[in-house]
Amino acid sequence: MKMVKSLLLGSAAGLVAMTGAQAADLPVKAKAVQYVKICSLYGAGFYYIPGTDTCIKLGGFVRYENNWQANGSFAVRMNGATGTFTRTSNDVVTRARGVITTDARSQTEYGTLRSYTAFGEQWTTGDATTAGSGAVTNMYRLFIQLGGFTAGRTASFFDLWDTPKYSNTTNVIASDTGGTGQNLIAYTFSFGNGLSASLSFEDPTMRRAGVANAAVATTFGSTGLVTGSYAGANWPDVVTNLRVDQAWGAAQIMGAIHAVTATYYGATQLETNGHPNDEVGWAIGGGLNLNVPWAQGDTFSVQAAYTQGALAYVAQGLAGGSALGNGLAVFNGQNVALGYATDGVYGPTGSIELTSAWSVYAGIQHYWTPNLRTSLYGGYLALMYNANATALICGDLPGAHTGACNADWQMFQIGSRTVFNPVANLDLSVDILYNRYQTAGLGSTVVLAPGNSKPTQAYTLTDEGVWQAMFRVQRNFYP
Repeated sequence: MKMVKSLLLGSAAGLVAMTGAQAADLPVKAKAVQYVKICSLYGAGFYYIPGTDTCIKLGGFVRYENNWQANGSFAVRMNGATGTFTRTSNDVVTRARGVITTDARSQTEYGTLRSYTAFGEQWTTGDATTAGSGAVTNMYRLFIQLGGFTAGRTASFFDLWDTPKYSNTTNVIASDTGGTGQNLIAYTFSFGNGLSASLSFEDPTMRRAGVANAAVATTFGSTGLVTGSYAGANWPDVVTNLRVDQAWGAAQIMGAIHAVTATYYGATQLETNGHPNDEVGWAIGGGLNLNVPWAQGDTFSVQAAYTQGALAYVAQGLAGGSALGNGLAVFNGQNVALGYATDGVYGPTGSIELTSAWSVYAGIQHYWTPNLRTSLYGGYLALMYNANATALICGDLPGAHTGACNADWQMFQIGSRTVFNPVANLDLSVDILYNRYQTAGLGSTVVLAPGNSKPTQAYTLTDEGVWQAMFRVQRNFYP
């Protein structure tokens, strides 16, 4: 009996030992490996680039929009082919745009080193239709920051107004380079408690609205109404601001100086003709962004500015960005709203007569529900020419003209946008805007040769209004 008991106990012990050995040989579930290491230093969405101490965040958006009389959201219909309103004009314009953003940051002994890019492509009605050849590159952010310095392409330090907060359309009035970017190098000094001051040296060609040479016949075309005679850039625009950012919002006062330089006297534009002396244009302004207390997410913003010789600081949409200045020419049958947008005007002799202008723009946005919001926005712009400039412009109107002549003109805009988010990060929006151009002071009639299927004849000078609307679908994939 003892022998049987010993055999049974020995067999059981052997089986237990064998089972333990086999269990030890079974595969064990591996511990999860984190291939992407999260970086929490700079907020949500950042992760470490493998093998480095640099953190990066990727984002962007894809957009489709359908515009009616909105000129592809780039500008309102103010001149050139878009302003003639003939059978050849596109009343409906579509646009598709895709943008990728990158935000890379790392710590250094001088603070955070940051580089940011936003680039993409778009296709708009009227671009080339050959596959792959019609896309337009869109790059509006390419900058580096370190220890208070900013260098590259970003919004001007003059601007506080943020158009996309309230509208889909790039407005003519006010100064907002956020949608295009501005080449600059700047330094921002922080005083603490949200108070800062910045000094920025910015590319001057982005802020040119043309210098009109009254000795050259005024033209009408897609590039503008005046024959531009801006000389080459010889020093940057100097921009400064004093700003405060706190929980209630932000406020800023700002100023800028801008070189207003012409090429040569006379229609032949020869060096031997001499040239007017260089002038210095300037602009001052102030702005406020307020997080209103009655509802979460609701905001109110306003920006106002005054200038002499630097029109784009009060009306960014009138900047030509080249030697040719922009103007206003909106036709309604045999009527036309006609205005001249210049930084200055000069004649066959004498100095450059600087243009004065002021503008104010404001917007308010209310969230009805977390996924439904509506904005109301608008602004006013006034251009004033002194007696000498008025005489030069009125004496150089294209063709014969009749009636008393006053070169001053004004415009205002008022619009509303509603955005619905059926799901997170998807915007469905409708934006409606009314533009009113008040330019009748130039006289009774003027003879124009506008082209673009418009006949050469006398047109009656009037005030004109233009409605426009836009529907947009945008998928945001910011982290």
